[in-house]
Amino acid sequence: MNMESANTSRKKIITFIILTFVLSAIPDYVLISAGSMKAAGTIWVVFEMWCPGIAAIITQLIFHRSLRGLGWGWGKTRYQALGYLLPLAYTSITYAAVWLTGLGSISDQLPTGTMKFIAIVLAGPIFNMIASTGEEIGWRGLLVPELTKLTGYTRASLISGLIWAVWHYPGILFVDYNNPLTPHWYSLICFTIMIVGISFAMNWIRLKSGSLWTAAIFHGSHNLYIQAIYDKLTVNTGITPYIIGEFGAALAIIGIIVAYIFWKKRGELELVH
Repeated sequence: MNMESANTSRKKIITFIILTFVLSAIPDYVLISAGSMKAAGTIWVVFEMWCPGIAAIITQLIFHRSLRGLGWGWGKTRYQALGYLLPLAYTSITYAAVWLTGLGSISDQLPTGTMKFIAIVLAGPIFNMIASTGEEIGWRGLLVPELTKLTGYTRASLISGLIWAVWHYPGILFVDYNNPLTPHWYSLICFTIMIVGISFAMNWIRLKSGSLWTAAIFHGSHNLYIQAIYDKLTVNTGITPYIIGEFGAALAIIGIIVAYIFWKKRGELELVH
């Protein structure tokens, strides 16, 4: 990578990060003022999730006068399938372990009734992708490829994962995107480890496929199976809030395992330093 290209990548990354956090301050203010995501309304949550995408589009237009290069192509469908199935696999393993060990128990009732549950499983990925695509245009459409050019896959995954995690911190600390039954510091630690961990998988699939849609599907699938299904199927047995969900220890541990698996596969990527 020549010096000019490296400088352009650095400028793009800095511009994107500044724009993302400045734009996100608007929905953050509304959400914090409302006190909860439900009180603020879904539109503000979706707008929040689209701030990285808007920032990426603006950045790309500033530097290239074009939206090419963000990974709009579909790529090979097997990578899209992997993006959907991998979150299903690691969440299923995680919650099965929780239920079998008694760290949480499985409800004998579907969380919303049989028909609504089926509707969630079928329509959930599509609905979730409406919001997750906004994030992924930014994180893995622009940020990850540019970071990988400069630092290689491993450091790009660590850095992008940390930026992604920190971007969520206002919601965790000042709104209700957290587990109210555990301390905020605990939520931050578990969430950050999990986010950085799955970033290794999402980044690998994105770079291998050349398609940001793999990440959008992955993100939507992850949110669906944790938030809408497995969390609601799990009954608290005492320590459960510290174990399950995006703010619990179980997914933080599985995140580390997932990160290791894909880090071992880093040699299959072309842009590895």
